[in-house]
Order: sequence, then C-alpha cells, then structure tokens
Amino acid sequence: MRVPRPHSTQGALAELVIIVALALGLALAIQAFIVKPYQIPSESMEPTLDVGQRVLVNRFIYRFGDPEIGDIVVFHPPTGAERGNQCGVQRQPGAACSQPTPDQADVNFIKRIVAGPGDRLSIQNGHPVVNGVAAEEDFIRPCSPGGECNLPTPIDIPPDHYFMMGDNRGESDDSRFWGPVPKDWIIGKAFATYWPPKKIGVF
Repeated sequence: MRVPRPHSTQGALAELVIIVALALGLALAIQAFIVKPYQIPSESMEPTLDVGQRVLVNRFIYRFGDPEIGDIVVFHPPTGAERGNQCGVQRQPGAACSQPTPDQADVNFIKRIVAGPGDRLSIQNGHPVVNGVAAEEDFIRPCSPGGECNLPTPIDIPPDHYFMMGDNRGESDDSRFWGPVPKDWIIGKAFATYWPPKKIGVF
C-alpha cells in the first residue's frame, strides 16, 4: 500500500522537519548508547594515536564483558588527574599511585589498560610488570630516563579497577600518578580510527 505524499508546501515542509528530527534523534541515540567519536587531545598515546586523530568508541561493549589488558579505552579519570596528578592516598617510595581520589572528573581521557583487578603491578623501564611478568610492548614510545619510568615497588590493583598508561610512556600523565580507574568510569573501547584518511583502520 502506497502512502500518499503531501501535496501542499506546508505538508512537504512538515515532512522534512519530521525526517530531520528523526535523523538527529537517531544520531544522538547512537552517540549516547552505541558508538561515539572522540578526538585525540594530546601526545600521550603516540605513536599509536596522534594529536587530532579521531577514533570511534564502542560504548556498550563492557555491558557484556569486562575490559581486557591491551584495550584502548576512553574514561573519566579521578578528580585531580586533570590538575596536578593528585593521588587518592600517600604514594609509597618507588611505587605508582595505588588508589584514585573518590570522585570522577568531568573530562575524558584515552589510555591503554595495562593491568586489571587483583593484579600486582610494578613498572620497569616504562613497561608494566604484571604478576611478575614484564609486558612485551613493541608499540610504545620508550620511556625517557628519570620521571616515572621505574617504579619497582609493587602495588595491588583494587577489585573492579583498571590501571591505565599512555603509549608515550615518558609523556603521559596516567595511573602511575593518579591511580587505577573504576570500571564504572570507563566510557567505552576505542575500536577504529576514521580521520585522517591515511589512518583509517580497525584496531
């Protein structure tokens, strides 16, 4: 059965308004619940992701499973991460921050998960050592001497928390400074890049 088309200019305009509203609503729903674009704001994920590069973030994947080591995720850091790298507890000598501040910040960060709930973690030459095993990471930018490249005193990752590090280990403000991130603060997993054109691809 064919639906009659409006014959008046007023009817055609109303139809156009409805179509645009539905399209806009669908786009907003997709961004809110399914896939959201995100622009890389800093050098912390180089050489994997460059400043200005745009990625797509799956917002619902962690409703059906837990994040995994190696996932690149967008998340809310703890309050204080965006201004001065505040840790939620007194850091032990030679150790990363073991607890975040209790509230999440309003900003979004993008980093890589390097350790999960219950893991015992230390840092050697910028590489995470998880449960006594050093990660093999040929994709990172090496950590410069000094700074937080070596944190030999191990910490334990709390339940439902994930330890985040940028791939540019010498130029990344990450969980080493402000602690692991609760799962509830993770927005989603970055799974593809769509800009610039030469970088288009799936992780």
